[in-house]
Amino acid sequence: MFDLRRRRFLTLLGGAAASWPRAARAQPQRVRRIGILFGGFAADDPEGLARLTAFIQGLQQLGWTDGRNVRIEYRWPLGDSVRVRKYAAELVALAPDAVLAGGNIAVQALQEASQNVPIVFGAATDPVGAGFVATLAKPGGNVTGFTSGEFSFSVKWLELLKQLAPSVTRVAVLRVDTSGSGIGLYTAMQALAPSLGMEVTPISGRDPSETEKAIAAFARGRNHGVIVTGGGVQQPQRNAIVAAVAQHRLPAVYPFRRFVTEGGLISYGIDQSEPYRLAASYVDRILKGEKPGDLPVQAATKFEMVINLKTAKAFGIDIPATVLARADEVIE
Repeated sequence: MFDLRRRRFLTLLGGAAASWPRAARAQPQRVRRIGILFGGFAADDPEGLARLTAFIQGLQQLGWTDGRNVRIEYRWPLGDSVRVRKYAAELVALAPDAVLAGGNIAVQALQEASQNVPIVFGAATDPVGAGFVATLAKPGGNVTGFTSGEFSFSVKWLELLKQLAPSVTRVAVLRVDTSGSGIGLYTAMQALAPSLGMEVTPISGRDPSETEKAIAAFARGRNHGVIVTGGGVQQPQRNAIVAAVAQHRLPAVYPFRRFVTEGGLISYGIDQSEPYRLAASYVDRILKGEKPGDLPVQAATKFEMVINLKTAKAFGIDIPATVLARADEVIE
């Protein structure tokens, strides 16, 4: 009798044990929440959507799908500082597991809103100088991500402008006055300019009207050119900037390809999608338990040059063959 009972018990135990993995698998997986704050874009901006797509695709490759095991909350403040802070507070209030920050203005607003919510930035400039992280190798705190490169690469804009328009001696550098990154980029160009026979002058505009007036005021005179450094408020002003430069037939170098696809002469800068695709890997690691402060900040490695030959012809500029050979894309 004892043996019979023992066999029955072991049979029941074995059956229960066999069912445990199935029961565990049947447990509903917790849906994680990710916030996204793009500082300088509207929801329908092609440039912002390209960066968002790269991030979403990166998440999907790592097994995260919106509506299945993750829920994504989006905010698009269009470069408005008041909306950026408002949306940052909204996202933090949702208690997300991580937030993707697009641009310095978004990182700053999110960091002011919370010192605990994990923040991953894409294409931030000078995160140490901006106070986002302690060091690149050991960020500490709740922020990490991918940078848009060092300030030194901005001198290539000046060199490109000289190659395209050798007669240019005065250069307007369109930057964001309140941006530490804008100051750093300008300082690097200012140091190189004399060796190229150039003089650089900073100009800025908080909205399209101010920007157009600043460019028009600078355009009075001869042998002038323009360099656009980028920045949160300049993204929604792309059309106004390109139109103002074209109106005064000023040779200009831009930071991103979208300026050139919309009529600008030439751009040189990082592939803006790459940092956001890479940012997905950091969000994945945070969702799996790692801390942002332990993930080193990494620099962008993929740069691209885009040339608009139609614009060059309209401006009467012959693009040197050496420059054309280096282009990643030529718009004809």
